[in-house]
Amino acid sequence: MNAVKALCVEKNGHGVVMQGNMAFAVGCVRGGIHAADGYPGTPSTEVIDKGLSQVQDMITVGWSVNEAVAVGVGFGHTLAGSDCVVTMKIPGLFQAADIITSSAFYTAERGSLIYYIASDYTPNSTQHLVDPRYMLQSCCLPVFEPRNHQEMHEAARIAADLGRRFHCPVVIIASGVLCHSEGLVRLMETSTRDKAPLPEKMSDFITLPLRARMFHDQVRSKRIPALREMVEQSPLNNWIKGDGRIGVITHGVNTLFLDEVRATSGQMIDVLSLGFTYPLPMNLIERFCASVDGPVYVIEDGYRFIQDALLAQGLKVEGKGVDETITEWTPALITQRLGLDLEIRKHDVTSLPRPPMICAGCPYRLFGQIVGKMRKKGKLEAVFGDIGCNTLLHFLHAMDTALAMGASEAKRLGYVLSRPEAASKCLAVLGDGTECHSGMDATRNTIFRHIPGVKVILNNSWTAMTGGQPSPTSPANLAGDPNVFDLNASLKAHGAHVVEVNGYDKKALEKALKAALEKAEQGIFTTLVVTGVCIRKMPKEAYGLKMEVDADLCKRCGLCLICSGIEADSEGLPFFNNICSGCVRQNAACAQMCPVGAIAPAKDQSACGLTSCPELPTPPETVTLPETSSLPPFLSVAVRGVGGQGNLFFGRVLTQLAYLLGYDQKNIVKGETHGMAQMGGPVISTFACGQVHSPVPMPGTCQCLVCMERSEVFRPGFLDMLRPGGTIILADTAIMPPFFKAENYPSVEAVHQALGEYKVIDVDVLNTALALGDATGRSANVVMIGVLSTIAPFDSFPQEYWLQALKNVSPKPAIWQANYAAFLAGRKLGGQ
Repeated sequence: MNAVKALCVEKNGHGVVMQGNMAFAVGCVRGGIHAADGYPGTPSTEVIDKGLSQVQDMITVGWSVNEAVAVGVGFGHTLAGSDCVVTMKIPGLFQAADIITSSAFYTAERGSLIYYIASDYTPNSTQHLVDPRYMLQSCCLPVFEPRNHQEMHEAARIAADLGRRFHCPVVIIASGVLCHSEGLVRLMETSTRDKAPLPEKMSDFITLPLRARMFHDQVRSKRIPALREMVEQSPLNNWIKGDGRIGVITHGVNTLFLDEVRATSGQMIDVLSLGFTYPLPMNLIERFCASVDGPVYVIEDGYRFIQDALLAQGLKVEGKGVDETITEWTPALITQRLGLDLEIRKHDVTSLPRPPMICAGCPYRLFGQIVGKMRKKGKLEAVFGDIGCNTLLHFLHAMDTALAMGASEAKRLGYVLSRPEAASKCLAVLGDGTECHSGMDATRNTIFRHIPGVKVILNNSWTAMTGGQPSPTSPANLAGDPNVFDLNASLKAHGAHVVEVNGYDKKALEKALKAALEKAEQGIFTTLVVTGVCIRKMPKEAYGLKMEVDADLCKRCGLCLICSGIEADSEGLPFFNNICSGCVRQNAACAQMCPVGAIAPAKDQSACGLTSCPELPTPPETVTLPETSSLPPFLSVAVRGVGGQGNLFFGRVLTQLAYLLGYDQKNIVKGETHGMAQMGGPVISTFACGQVHSPVPMPGTCQCLVCMERSEVFRPGFLDMLRPGGTIILADTAIMPPFFKAENYPSVEAVHQALGEYKVIDVDVLNTALALGDATGRSANVVMIGVLSTIAPFDSFPQEYWLQALKNVSPKPAIWQANYAAFLAGRKLGGQ
């Protein structure tokens, strides 16, 4: 039985630390939801990808090609009597808006349709910050916003019950903070749900103008008043009494932030936390405002939806200014907004720019290099991009614009219609996932309108940016059924001239691009399909090819320095670091860039990359946990690094440690950054247990800061998290941002000088991991966990608990042995 299924059948009330998306997924099954559909979109993806995909014998689930189709599938489920969840991020809501708005006003009995919409108001991986509640209000749809991980777990059942009761779709807006953070959840009671009866007349669900007016009037006159009465009485509203001097009206995860503010400031703030942000319980809100003698603030994510509604009601509330830019709150921002004391130290050192990049060995790399060179030489005047991994070509100077899913070719078409002479001097670029999502509409439009030019589809066979979910071009769908869709055949059937080329073949790419642009001059439209499987989906045996540079042949020209897996020393001689993937045994991109043939597979291909691979200690088959004495009432640590260093794993080990130690009787929270951070951008994980509420820490509360990359210690806000007397553990690891000059990277001396007032422990975790035979260096994070276990107050826990936590997260024997050795090496580094 897999871990997700085990949670779905575990006894009621069992405590577990869960990511918000996973808590929701398990809640879907335990709550008896019949079906789920969706399209991948960070931060919603894990609900299906990591959760419901693992229990396909307990719920009908699948990925659709886009959000609009997913909503249509969901609506079909409800007509068959099933309660169905449809997952997406906020831009997906607007992509599906036609179906969502039209289906909002049906009033006949059916199964519940539940929209799980993940917000990203930072944003970490979203192209806009539009507040969707204004649209949802106009659709007369109830909007429930869970405030903690427990409510995320119970949200599907709550929404399904409302949908059945009011015969309407129900919206769950899940904060991206909750989606990707972890918190303590008590598993809800398992239940089954009878399907709704089939509609007596399927014609009750036909959209015609006359019926649209009738449905609209019924919803406005009956559903909305009934929903208003429901939200006034809802137990999901939470009124926290204070001393009446300051009042706050809020919703969602901001409730946890306010709990943290109340606890750390000692202020008895009155808080009204709303379960529903539409409709609003105006009578309850009026009573709350009347109970507070001082100012009443509105703290809300997005824009001013609640605030404007309360002002329109004549209530005196304070919140954001009309032109204020805050879209997402933190405990620190709330503290400052309420006028409470908060000491934040100022630092003169600035952080390095660190844009996300495509992976080392990505099949898009050579295409990006070639296009960037063509742009530099003036052969291309514009490259119209899309959403996905291809967006990162911008940082290779190979992409100019990115707008929305599938929009690249439509942009190119409009540009060429206004500038016909540019048809042979511009490209449209997108991935295979976005072509299947909505890009094929634009392909068909170009063919329909007979507009020449070049469209490039980077076909890596997966929906890669969101973690590698199956698309129509993948080997199989989510259920494992072999795919029969043929992208090239489909394009040809549309009437496109299709040319396929291997993404790892530089000369073929150059030739194909040149020929396609020449055909554009002749009035022909070419679809160039660049193939190469996403390296994250390649089998393990494809990795491990080691490359080397012939120092005698090398001219130190730097042309090969196109990838994060290759660097140059102080003499300009290239060398390969632990990030190098060997281009997963394809034709190595760097070798094709070398004009003198100085790069080739290494003669020594030993697995560990060392002359002789070390013998690792044998870990215990079972770990006996000793009795523990009194536990610290509070623990908090923040871990910073670069995407790919294993920060998320680090956090998972800490949550397991806290659970084993018994902190589940108090609280355990973990926050983290996902999205483009996996591509080498800045990433942070935070962890706290004991007397804590928020997954986002208050400044000055962390006992320890762990920095896996030297320069990331200066990332804004990081040093502010450290409490007075706390410790910084600093890895002697330098990862150069793309196209960054090494001489501008802060030296060890400069870093130490800037951190002079802090207690800093320097550790070389990467070279320690490499010395253990880990050629990838991935176990450096486990080495760092070993170091942390020696630092107060974390050194108060016996090492057996740390080892069991590691084993719980990665129980496979080979990984357990490697992690055991890395942890012991880390403790040795820490002086134990």
